[in-house]
Amino acid sequence: MSPSLIALDWGTSNLRASLLDPTGHSIEQRQSAMGVMKVPAAKFDAVLAELCGDWMQAHRLPLIASGMVGSRQGWKEAPYLECPATLKQAAQCLTEVEFHRPEIGRHKIYIAPGLKCVDANGQTDVMRGEETQIWGAQLPPSSICVLPGTHSKWIWLDAVGDFQNFKTFMTGELYSLLTQHSILGRLMDMSHSHAALNLDVFLHGVSLGVDGHGELMHSLFAARTAGLMGQLNATELPDFLSGILIGAEIGGVSLNAVTHVHLLGEGGLCDRYTQAFQHRGMSVVRVGEDATTQGQWLLAREAELVN
Repeated sequence: MSPSLIALDWGTSNLRASLLDPTGHSIEQRQSAMGVMKVPAAKFDAVLAELCGDWMQAHRLPLIASGMVGSRQGWKEAPYLECPATLKQAAQCLTEVEFHRPEIGRHKIYIAPGLKCVDANGQTDVMRGEETQIWGAQLPPSSICVLPGTHSKWIWLDAVGDFQNFKTFMTGELYSLLTQHSILGRLMDMSHSHAALNLDVFLHGVSLGVDGHGELMHSLFAARTAGLMGQLNATELPDFLSGILIGAEIGGVSLNAVTHVHLLGEGGLCDRYTQAFQHRGMSVVRVGEDATTQGQWLLAREAELVN
C-alpha cells in the first residue's frame, strides 16, 4: 500500500517520524535524538532531511507535526487554540512552513497548534503535543485523562468528547529537583531508582500526599524525617517521595464523583499512577501508545491534507 503522510512527533528531546498508509497505519518509523532543544542554529530542515529525506524525495507527501516544534523555541510558533477546542478547529489552525533543501527539493510542513485554557483564578495553562495524543486516543465523552510525565497533564473532555479544560502539574520535574538538588536527596540511594517499585512504601507516600495535599510543603519534609528516624532506609525513600508527590497531585484535583480515569503513557511511571488511583478506589483504563500518530492522521484528514 502506497504511503500518504509523514507524521512527526517532535518534542523537546526526541523526534519520531512515521510513514503512514492511506488508512493511517504506520508503514515505517524512525527516531532521532534531535529534539527541539538540540537542533543546531534552527536547522530544522536539515535535521528532518537527514532523518527521512528519502521518504520526502521518493513520495512527495504532505508532512504534519505536533509537539514542541510549534513552540517559541521550535521551527515556527504555532498559536495556541483556546479551550473549549475541537479537532476540526485545530485542523483549521495548522501553521504552514515552506522550506527548500537542494537534496530533496521544496516541501511544506503543517504544525499543529497547542491548546490554552484559563482557570477560575485567571491563570493560563498551556500544552503542546498532548492534545494530539488525546484526539488520537478517541476517548469517550466526559472522560478524564491523565498523561503522567515531567509535567503531568489532566484533561477533561465534555459531553461530546471535545476538550473542555486541563491542568498541568510539575510533579515529575519537582521529583527530579528534590532528589538531585535538595536536602531530601541527601539520605536517598538513587542507584536503585530503576528497581522494582516498593509498593507498600509508595502507597504510604500516596496516602500522606493525598491527605496532606493542602500543606504539601510540610508533607514533603516527611521524606527526610522518615530517613532520620530510621522508619525507611535509603533505597525506600525515593519511592516514598514519589508517592507523596503523586498523591498530592491526585488530592489536589476534585475527584469526588469520579470512579475511573484514563491513563495515556507508557512504562513504570504509568504503573505508579495506576497503583495510586486504584489505592484511592478508582479504576484505570490504559490508552494505546500509538495515540499521537493516530491524532496526527485525524488532524491531517480533517485538514484535507490526505483523503
